[in-house]
Amino acid sequence: MPGIYTLRRARFILHTILCLLLLSCSQPERQPQEALVLTDDLGRELTLQKKPERVFAFASSMTEMLYAVLDTSTIIARTPTDDYPEAVYRKPLVSNYPVDYEQVLVLKPDLIFTVEGITPLEVAERLQQLGVPVYYQKYRTVEDIFTGIEDIGRIMGREQQSRQLTDSLRQEVASIKARHQKDEPQRVLAITWSDPIYVYGQNTIFTDKLRILGAENAVQEVFEQPYPALTREYVLKLNPDVLLGGTKEELEERFFSLYPELRRIKAYQHNRLYKPDDNLMSRPSPRVVESLRELEGFLYP
Repeated sequence: MPGIYTLRRARFILHTILCLLLLSCSQPERQPQEALVLTDDLGRELTLQKKPERVFAFASSMTEMLYAVLDTSTIIARTPTDDYPEAVYRKPLVSNYPVDYEQVLVLKPDLIFTVEGITPLEVAERLQQLGVPVYYQKYRTVEDIFTGIEDIGRIMGREQQSRQLTDSLRQEVASIKARHQKDEPQRVLAITWSDPIYVYGQNTIFTDKLRILGAENAVQEVFEQPYPALTREYVLKLNPDVLLGGTKEELEERFFSLYPELRRIKAYQHNRLYKPDDNLMSRPSPRVVESLRELEGFLYP
């Protein structure tokens, strides 16, 4: 009897070992995540060890994009200029100008998004050395904004969400554009500062917004800077039909009081002085359709 018991026990142990071996063979090997290689809009190549799960943006326009596309739990911080959407205020604050490197490292982001002209390249290089990649986007047209939104969706694994958003926005832009392609082009000047006179130049998204609305930027010359400084003589020669930059009262106080001769321009003579929302005007964000509608209201009251 002891011999039979020992034989049965040995068979049981052998059977158990074989089952465990078969089970282990049937389990697929866990493959390490492949590195993610990205090329940003400045041609900079970035290598990420995994799909980003902790991100934020140094540019308020991109913060708006992130909230429009991502699961908000993946957005881990905000900057002092971030004010939309309201949910952004629930995120910890990090300084982006100057960049608080220690604070950034505490947050442990997998990737930081930014816009050309917002974050100096040397800052991005320093963050890269510290193990934090920075991804740049740049925009010249309204379509570039939509491409940027889709780019974020691709990087973050939210392609469907980003494409649904951009498809809807493109349809709205097409509808707005269709209303104004036969209109006589109005020449529009938008000022960003009064002394000296800084304006939205030809190579800005503002120019493309006007094109969509059947209008044109009064600044036709292409300057090196997107927001060039103009002389009063230059503005007088432009003689815009519409002037954007403030209400008539505000412009009287801080603009025309400095340059009284500019009261001769058509925009002043015909009371075509308007104050756009600063954020809608300046941010290349998903709210670009709101910006177009606001400008449409100024051009076609």
